[in-house]
Amino acid sequence: MTISGGRDGAEENSTPAATASTALLTDHYELTMLQAALRSGAAHRRSVFEVFARRLPDGRRYGVVAGTGRLLDAIAAFRFGDEQLAFLDRTGVVDRATLDWLAGYRFRGTVRGYAEGESYFPQSPILTVEGTFAEAVLLETLILSVLNHDSAIAAAASRMTSAAAGRPCIEMGSRRTHEEAAVASARAAYLAGFASTSNLAAGFRYGVPTVGTSAHAFTLVHDTEREAFQTQVATLGKGTTLLVDTFDVAEAVRVAVEVAGPDLGAVRLDSGDLLWMAHRVRKQLDELGARNTKIVVTSDLDEYAIAALAVAPVDSYGVGTQLVTGSGAPTASMVYKLVARAESGQSGSGQPDGVLVPVAKRSPDKPSQGGRKYAYRRIDGDGVATAEVVGIGEPPADLADRGRNLVKTLMVDGELVDRATLEEGRELHRRSLAELPISATQLSRGDAVIPTVYENA
Repeated sequence: MTISGGRDGAEENSTPAATASTALLTDHYELTMLQAALRSGAAHRRSVFEVFARRLPDGRRYGVVAGTGRLLDAIAAFRFGDEQLAFLDRTGVVDRATLDWLAGYRFRGTVRGYAEGESYFPQSPILTVEGTFAEAVLLETLILSVLNHDSAIAAAASRMTSAAAGRPCIEMGSRRTHEEAAVASARAAYLAGFASTSNLAAGFRYGVPTVGTSAHAFTLVHDTEREAFQTQVATLGKGTTLLVDTFDVAEAVRVAVEVAGPDLGAVRLDSGDLLWMAHRVRKQLDELGARNTKIVVTSDLDEYAIAALAVAPVDSYGVGTQLVTGSGAPTASMVYKLVARAESGQSGSGQPDGVLVPVAKRSPDKPSQGGRKYAYRRIDGDGVATAEVVGIGEPPADLADRGRNLVKTLMVDGELVDRATLEEGRELHRRSLAELPISATQLSRGDAVIPTVYENA
């Protein structure tokens, strides 16, 4: 990249944000349900909750699992300290007996699910949470808020990087969303193939490479465009990226090459007809001897605009608003449903397994399928996925012979047992997308690229 950048790498760091209590990132009714379940005794029943999406956003061919790493941190930090308990007491959300129970709360169950970066389809059992009803139901809002947001961003990012066909994409959406959503969006975009972000917090927390150019304000604060360019080059070197559309693009390109010489790193275009302008600027740069100077384009790009620029001499894309809003699909529409529970009288996660009774909604247009699930992807002899297979009950002994197992154990007895790095998630996404039929990356509207098939249902 020719844009001025920060440190490289993608190791997630422990941060203050990861250790602060997440217990109040939930809905009021989660706690009132808990209070009632404690009274009835149902709170202690072993239960299985499942995260899935009934359908993909309209016209999308696949989804992308993202946010799991953030979620595991958030579950570990889901504790009720003195401040949280005092708030619940002062506002009368729950009674004293429930407050006493919450004071000792920590999740002690099991979490299984698709790894970050994995593609998913309608009804895929993306995450399974097993424990007592009380400890699992409290996590519903937190789980859905993380997975719905990050998976929506990752799916949009995946479509954009596919449309870019190998040209780097830069996440630049921090000013178009909530400050914490901006950090999560940068992480999810990097997972799904973006090369870097402008967001420094994402670099600090998660190791996402950071880059930056300059704003029109930098040009306007100087007396002349030439002075602005001279200052930027003197400060950041000839490899910097100069913004050339504040006034007249052709004149700015001429001045930029005069100031930096033919070794100028890049110029950025942020307005106008980008297809026409990129061709014009490329021709001018070549004529001025700056044949290796790259062209970066920004300005409300989405996957369709990126695809339209495929024939333009563009070297990288800066994407903001459309990325951090999911490019028309700001949520993955995942739900968290109870799919199995112990029979009456059976105890919680600390007791031996007993019979689990499948339970399911039968609401019109919102049904669920009862029972704990396993999942694998059928792959044909050419290495192409043909179906998402979801089974009910224990996985078959020959599952590995049937297809690629999709479910990993992430937490046992509340302790983390498997957490992929962000780089591993990037690699998984690359491989997962590569095994889907080629039509998965088409931008034309269509159904899920492979069907979801139930067995043992």
